[in-house]
Amino acid sequence: MTRRGGIALLAGAAVAVAAAGCGEDDFENEPRPAVTDELTAVIQDDKVTVSPDGRGRRKVRAGPILITISNQADQAHTVILEGDEVREETQEVNPLDTATLQKTLNEGTYEVRAGSEEAQRREIAPAILVIEGKRKSSNDELLLP
Repeated sequence: MTRRGGIALLAGAAVAVAAAGCGEDDFENEPRPAVTDELTAVIQDDKVTVSPDGRGRRKVRAGPILITISNQADQAHTVILEGDEVREETQEVNPLDTATLQKTLNEGTYEVRAGSEEAQRREIAPAILVIEGKRKSSNDELLLP
């Protein structure tokens, strides 16, 4: 064998060894988090409503949620999401303005309340948000970041 042939043989062997190593998984394919569930909430003078509320079109499952809140009341209010070891609060939301709350929620029951610095003539009834079961991972969802 000539010197060139030996070098070519060694180079070919090195390429074969490198290519064989490419097929191995050196990391676990961890499941991606569930897709964020987007809910809407409305503050009215007498109550707060959240849609869907678990009894409507579909169930709300555990995982990341984003609640967009619209204040349709006459006064500015803060919005409080409170439940099992969770308490999130927005800045004051002016009338006809919106705010958002983003949180990952576990199974349980949560209240979405509207509060105000000013004394209320009557209490605004909170919305009850029931989280049941877990959502699947987003591994099979396309076009996600």
